[in-house]
This record gives sequence, C-alpha cells and structure tokens, in this order.
Amino acid sequence: MTLNPPDFPRDVAAVREATGRLMASVRTLDDAALAEPSLLAGWTRGHVLTHLARNADALGNLLTWARTDVRTPMYASGEARDRDIERGAARPLAAQLADLEEAAARFDAAMEALPEARRPFEVEMRNGVVERADRLPMRRLTEVELHHVDLGIGHTVDQLSPAFVDSELAFLCTVKFAGRPELPALELRADEGGRWRTGRWEAAAGGEAAPVVVTGPATALVGWLTGRGDGGKLDSHGSELPAVPPL
Repeated sequence: MTLNPPDFPRDVAAVREATGRLMASVRTLDDAALAEPSLLAGWTRGHVLTHLARNADALGNLLTWARTDVRTPMYASGEARDRDIERGAARPLAAQLADLEEAAARFDAAMEALPEARRPFEVEMRNGVVERADRLPMRRLTEVELHHVDLGIGHTVDQLSPAFVDSELAFLCTVKFAGRPELPALELRADEGGRWRTGRWEAAAGGEAAPVVVTGPATALVGWLTGRGDGGKLDSHGSELPAVPPL
C-alpha cells in the first residue's frame, strides 16, 4: 500500500477532534498525577504535556515558513527543545492546561492561515527530514494520538481512530521503516483487510530470505511498530516477531 495522498481539510478536522479528546483526558488529572511517570522512559506526564505544547508551536513554525517563504526552524536548537520540556514539566495542572490549549489554538490558526497554493511547499523538520506543508497536520495528529496513549491514563492504542490507524500504518511502512537494514522484509496483514510491506524487501526479492508475515488487529500493528505494544495480539506464523527500531 502506498502513502495516502494528503487530504488537508480532513487532517485538520482530525487534529481538532484528537486534541479535544486529549484535553478531556488531561482535565481528569491533578497536580500529583502530572508528577507521576508516563509510559515513556524518563518522562513524567508533565514532560509529555509540555512536549505536546512545544511540538504544536514547532509545527506551527513550519506552517508559517510554508505560508511566508521565510525560513523558520521548528526549534531554536535541539538543546533549547530539551531545555523547554524539562523546565515546563513540573508546572501545576492549571498552567499545563492553559499552555496546551493556547499552543493548540496557535497551531489551529496556522493551519487555517495556510493558503491552498502553499500546501505542497516543502519545509525541513527536526533532524533534516523534509516534509510537505499539507502533511504537517498528520504529523501533529500522530503526536497527539500517540502521546495521549503515553500518558498512561486509560487511552490505549485500541482507542485510536480507524482513519488514523490506516494513515499511520501507511506512513510507517512506506516512509519510516521502508528499506531499514534492521528489519527483515515484512508483510503486515490487518484483520480488517489492509496490507502493507516494509523492511528489507530488496533482500526478499533477491532470494535471500522469505518475508515475515505478521497478522493481527490494525491497532496492534500500530502499537508494535510505534513501541506502544508488545505484539502479544499479533501472529508472525512461526517466525520470531522482529524487534522494531525506535521512531
């Protein structure tokens, strides 16, 4: 399956819906809960929420670059990004909520301000990754959906929307893990009917090894590929389930 073409209005709407679900979950927390560990090693829930706020601003910077043609990096530097997350992690719930809401509103305004003619404009993300402006809402959606899971407050990969799961599997297989030497040739088959190929398919085509077929629920495939699941619901049909490199 190839990467789905951008659908900017659909993805903008999906970001708004996912952000609303995230905010509803965060409002059930208290200051003590924010200081507890998240599901991400070394990060509290406060770290996750601060990262989500700063990521909204960072992606908004790229939308501004696409709109104005004035180069605007995501973050001032990698060190500044890490410092901002660490500095904001210990804030109380009220401050975290206000920051996340305001950052989400700024990103929403940046999406609205992007003219249709500028949507194909390419910008450079952190670590040198080049991306089209009209794919930035999907990038933001991934951050919101997966980090909602990382908060460890009851939102699991099983609750991810089918549209997001389909888009994320296509992105992971077509862009993130395609040709990665750490992975064998993989053929993923979702119980719902989708199929994706990723990993070292050149080796399989050359007769070096048969592809590993992995089947199971689409949400479990996303969980395994993103490090949010152990693959317990997946069947690799006699082969060892490969370790997936970190995102």
